[in-house]
Amino acid sequence: MIETGGARKVHPPAHPVPVWALALPVLVVIAATATAVGMIGIAKPAKTASVAGGVARIGGTAPAFTSWDLSGKSVSLADYNGRPVLLTFWATWCTACQKELPALQKIRDSHRSSGFAVLAVNYKETDSARMSQYLTRLHVNLESIIDPEGAIATAYGVNIGLPIDVLLDRQARVSRIIVGLVPSATLDAAVVNVAGPGS
Repeated sequence: MIETGGARKVHPPAHPVPVWALALPVLVVIAATATAVGMIGIAKPAKTASVAGGVARIGGTAPAFTSWDLSGKSVSLADYNGRPVLLTFWATWCTACQKELPALQKIRDSHRSSGFAVLAVNYKETDSARMSQYLTRLHVNLESIIDPEGAIATAYGVNIGLPIDVLLDRQARVSRIIVGLVPSATLDAAVVNVAGPGS
């Protein structure tokens, strides 16, 4: 025999559910999302280089940039206004850079009296201690700038390997772009064209 039940009367609960209990699942989702976003933010570098002024072209004005050096001090291309500058893009994994950086140190030293400066822009690395050790081992004390996301490099057309050297005249115009490792005499001759003869 099958017993069928009649319609049952549903009684409301004796105690209504508090509003906070209904909102609890939403709060848990919000907290989890905020934690995930915070962890992603921690993984990214705290600082980024800023670049303005388009892209580097021979004869054109060099894109302005601001970043920081290995000690954390802010460095801007504008700090070198009126001086000839060589931007060399390098990285600790670049074997050709190991040969070029000491040669650039000698060139910088021989043209220092003319105001010539070399800014060694590190490509997409963030470990300042490792970069410092690398340069010390090579006996190089050039002004080194960090470009953690490659923003400066992109503005200067660096996308086909390292080293790449960009020579700027005293008016911050791009005088020459040199791709790859070349003899130091070639670099020195290019510097003489914008800085004058060395001491």
